[in-house]
Amino acid sequence: MRRIYLFWVVIAILALPACFGQAVVSVKAGLIHYVEGDVSLDGKAVAPKFGQFPEVKANGILKTASGRAEILLSPGVFLRVGEDSSFKMISTKLEDVRLELLTGSVLVECAELNEDTAVTFVRQDSTISLKKNGLYRLESDPAQLLVYDGRAEITAAGQTLLAAKGRRVALDGELVATKFDTKLTDSLYRWSNRRAGYMALANVSSAKAQWDRGFRTGISDWYWNPYLGMVTFIPGRGTIYSPFGYSYYSPRVVYYAVYAPPPSMNTGGRGFGGSTYNPQLGYNVSGGRSYDGGSVAASSGPSAAPAPAASPRGGEASSGRGGEGGGRNQ
Repeated sequence: MRRIYLFWVVIAILALPACFGQAVVSVKAGLIHYVEGDVSLDGKAVAPKFGQFPEVKANGILKTASGRAEILLSPGVFLRVGEDSSFKMISTKLEDVRLELLTGSVLVECAELNEDTAVTFVRQDSTISLKKNGLYRLESDPAQLLVYDGRAEITAAGQTLLAAKGRRVALDGELVATKFDTKLTDSLYRWSNRRAGYMALANVSSAKAQWDRGFRTGISDWYWNPYLGMVTFIPGRGTIYSPFGYSYYSPRVVYYAVYAPPPSMNTGGRGFGGSTYNPQLGYNVSGGRSYDGGSVAASSGPSAAPAPAASPRGGEASSGRGGEGGGRNQ
């Protein structure tokens, strides 16, 4: 019995890298990533299982009573639904994600909103299109949009209005943008902030796993993190900053920022090992330290010999180690 148990433990461990490498969603929006409390989808209670996520399909309606829900839209865009709220999913296409807020409040975190994706809310004869990375809140009673960060385009009754950070737009009657204090928050905002923090935490190990697997294509996506039991966002390139202030790293960035080995210390006159102590000057001379292949002269007086120039590492300068091409994500 013990041997059988150990066998399955080994199989599970070996399977983890494969789990890390699986994109969760790539062609449509609407995965219910996380719920707490009373949440229903098309009249049925939502109870996600480990590693499994129900979908809000086109024309599906999600409702919360004394609960909350987090929905994955396009990669890098999170919809968080407050208590006593509901919305209808009109389109799940990444190039044209469309939703209708029916009741209550929702908060949308756009960490990455690129030209290939669009997120639009509809309400009666009006539309609200999110145009930039940012943080947006929609409320049904009174019907209004609050832009904590970013820029949104509102169209209604033949009028078009652009609303930037710190602007509130009433969605009934004439479109007018007024100021509001972005520092005033509530429980939905603070809960969304915590969820963003968890997502960013899961990003680090997942991005490193993608680097180890050789994914280098520069495509942003959602990835399953089996260690933390949640999905995280991994940008294709560079570092993406959440409107809440957290960081989402690409595989390349997280490797060099967190996991890369420290610079080597060369010897033989080029590193600290080749330095000699001068008792008259009180410090080492003729030494240098090498950081990533480059030699930097150590502190020395007039009698110190200059450190020899460093030559590029074999092929790395031209090959662009860890470059943005080839494989999958960066």
